[in-house]
Amino acid sequence: MNRPIPKLRTRKPTGVIPWPIVLIEGEEKSGKSHQAAEFTGCEQTGQAYWLELGEDTADEYANVPGADYLLIEHNGTYRDILGQIEAVHAEATRAAVAKEKPVVLVIDSGSMLWRMLVNWTNERARRSRTGQNALRQDPDAEVKPSMNLWNDAAERWQRVMYLVRTMPGIVVLLARGKEVAAVDGNGDPIPRTKDWRVEAHKSLAFDATVWVRMRREEPPQIIGARSLKFQVPRGGQPKPMPDFSIEKLVFGLMGCSIHNQPKPTPELTGDLAQAWMPKVHEAAAQGVEELKKLWRQVEADEGLDRDEVLVVRAAIERAATELKNPRKLSDPTSDDVSRLRAAASEQQDQDAEGTSAEEPGVEFAA
Repeated sequence: MNRPIPKLRTRKPTGVIPWPIVLIEGEEKSGKSHQAAEFTGCEQTGQAYWLELGEDTADEYANVPGADYLLIEHNGTYRDILGQIEAVHAEATRAAVAKEKPVVLVIDSGSMLWRMLVNWTNERARRSRTGQNALRQDPDAEVKPSMNLWNDAAERWQRVMYLVRTMPGIVVLLARGKEVAAVDGNGDPIPRTKDWRVEAHKSLAFDATVWVRMRREEPPQIIGARSLKFQVPRGGQPKPMPDFSIEKLVFGLMGCSIHNQPKPTPELTGDLAQAWMPKVHEAAAQGVEELKKLWRQVEADEGLDRDEVLVVRAAIERAATELKNPRKLSDPTSDDVSRLRAAASEQQDQDAEGTSAEEPGVEFAA
């Protein structure tokens, strides 16, 4: 049977200017965090949240005149950091639906987030079988991460940036930038030539709506912007802003307005089953009975096709099996870090393969 052709859905564009992602990068001690703190007290914005990653200024900068923000607490792990950004995203969505002033999220800094992922990648390479073999022969051997490990780091970065890009509020992303020696295609230095490097994932500048550079001895400069209200001169010449402030940039130059709320961006998902995975984790944390309730909810969801239902059910079965038959380490009191990591790695491999153990006693009513 031929699949019916979907009905075309269209609308007229509103012309509303979306809330921006403001990238502020530059030299140390150039005033990046100070500018962000000032902006959190803007009367045209709602609640501001400050996510501090590897920096140590957020508590002190609450004393900046006008600053008004809540400091987000996290335990330093990627999972917890991502969860807190998801929580801000949810609050920003609620505020947008309620037609409230836009939520502001300051991330200080994107450089340290990427550094954490780089360190994680290097550590994974060193504890891999190939890395361990090389280090046994030479404890000082250089262990280069494979491409699949770098892809994992990039995927974690993109999960954060997807939340940033779809945030129905204003995001201020701080990053470190510095002048470095220019190199040619072979990686060799070019004499008497300088270049500039932003210390973060290479896609950061592409994700930003507007890109600002701050240096200690020069006024702030707008390097690039995606805006119809103003243009940065072509030919690589930045736009100087001697009287720069984020408030003037967002509500002045860019023309954003709290009276014209942009339309929320729908979440992009490969399939509808993907949106159910957090619900499975939440239900598993509460026990098997909650998983049984979720099982029945999945069956009643008319928006899921049969394949998506089977995918979610498999995830529920796997979670229930783990609750009834938890995996045990051979020596749970051992301080052997390698053993703990090996167990975690084995679990990750099984999750990635999508395997689902079928154990007696784990049953769900259809």
